[in-house]
Amino acid sequence: MTHRSIRRLPRLLAPLAALALAVTACTAGSTTSPASSGSSGASGASSDTITLGLVAEPASLDFTKTDGAAIPQLLRDNIYEGLVKLDQDGKVVPALATSWKVSDDHKTYTFELTDKAKFTNGAAFTADDAVFSIGRLKTDWTTSIAKAPAALVADVKAVSPTQLQVTLTAPSNDWLYKMTTHVGAMFSKTGVEDLANKPVGTGPYTFASWNRGDSITVTRNDAYWGTKPYYKTVVLKYFKDATALNNALLSGSINVVTTVQAPDALGQFTSNPKYQVIEGTTNGEVLLSFNNANAIFKDKRVRQAIRYGIDHKSLVAACWAGKGTLVGSFVPPTDPWYEDLTGVTPFDKAKATALLTEAGKLGTTLRLRIPSLPYAVSCGQVVKSQLEAVGFAVALDQLEFPAAWLTSVFRGGDFDMSIVAHVEPRDMANVFGNPDYYTHYGTAEIQALFKAADEGSADDQVTNLKKAARLIAEDAAGDVLFVLPNLMVADKNVTGLPKNGIGVAFDLSRLGKS
Repeated sequence: MTHRSIRRLPRLLAPLAALALAVTACTAGSTTSPASSGSSGASGASSDTITLGLVAEPASLDFTKTDGAAIPQLLRDNIYEGLVKLDQDGKVVPALATSWKVSDDHKTYTFELTDKAKFTNGAAFTADDAVFSIGRLKTDWTTSIAKAPAALVADVKAVSPTQLQVTLTAPSNDWLYKMTTHVGAMFSKTGVEDLANKPVGTGPYTFASWNRGDSITVTRNDAYWGTKPYYKTVVLKYFKDATALNNALLSGSINVVTTVQAPDALGQFTSNPKYQVIEGTTNGEVLLSFNNANAIFKDKRVRQAIRYGIDHKSLVAACWAGKGTLVGSFVPPTDPWYEDLTGVTPFDKAKATALLTEAGKLGTTLRLRIPSLPYAVSCGQVVKSQLEAVGFAVALDQLEFPAAWLTSVFRGGDFDMSIVAHVEPRDMANVFGNPDYYTHYGTAEIQALFKAADEGSADDQVTNLKKAARLIAEDAAGDVLFVLPNLMVADKNVTGLPKNGIGVAFDLSRLGKS
């Protein structure tokens, strides 16, 4: 047997991301392949091509070095697979791991791995690759999302080519769930030389080409170990204009609008029998983020004035045709710890002005720097108008997305406020429990609640995350404008489209034709 072990440094004192479904059973999973457990609509291989319309083009194909949801949306579950994945109900199900067991102390995971998977470079997938991939979270990843799951791993070893053992520093309700995201992607030991341009995975598709500024093409992996996808070629075509995106579907140049960017224009599709409209939910919180490192936001009254000054109901009606869910916190209704906190700081124009006056900040200019995404542009105008009505001055600045926004706002901290949808699932601890994140927020009390939620029982998790969400809302650390719906429009004969956008991936292997 091959034994390789990576010893981990002691866990950081900062809180670990504690936001996942509890893992309480001693045994989970089955011997079901990922294709058979998650692939509906793909009924045998075809030579057809399907073209999908999207809005956010990746800045790179290397999500270990570059932030942004567009990269894992394309790559996770399509090019790269993980040990586990999410199904449409948000349940953790097998992928490259056929089953797993959790020790009585909830610290050691023993995974049984498939012996059928191969990377697109021809190398067989084994437990050594899993050891290598999990180890890279500590040694090679530079994005913030990897820090917490990496810090949790005390030891990882290949017990055999098809058995992997991972030992954590402490029990965690979050770790296995995080492994369903791109953090859990399995890499080939011989295929990481150029991840930005040549991703190598075990998934149902292989990377074919990238016409930058226009489209990315992937092709069916005919050596895939699971059920082959229906479509031989999938083209992902990117649009910055909502009208152009809709017109592309109407003209037949694309087959699917993966994320509707002009909900008020849905009528032209709902009334046309050539198309289907899918409406579900997502975990994408549209956040009016505050740079809490800036002096102006050190005063709680200023933060509260912003939240009281925004009429969320009229905002979602104006900028997203009413197609959004008001929540009042950074927790979508699909999470077990959700509760409606819209009443914490309800719209109160007079109170907003009074707080701003009391703080001596009436007339203060706030720089609202938003990405060039349709929802952000539309909502930015409404936020500017509403905040100016209560006594702020707002300088609105639109930045090209992703490159300029990531550089100036996310990494550079050159902003007062921004608007962006946080589509990564269950990332409240990362956004509001990590002072090094771009929001620069994370009190000791909040961090302690996240830690207790992660290490405690399932009931403890729900209780502590509810407390954390309420404290963040009461402290006005930011303002969740609404939760995005999952709105898609497609040709009538396209099957396998997900009703709900729960995870980071858009699983292309599910797509088929009726």
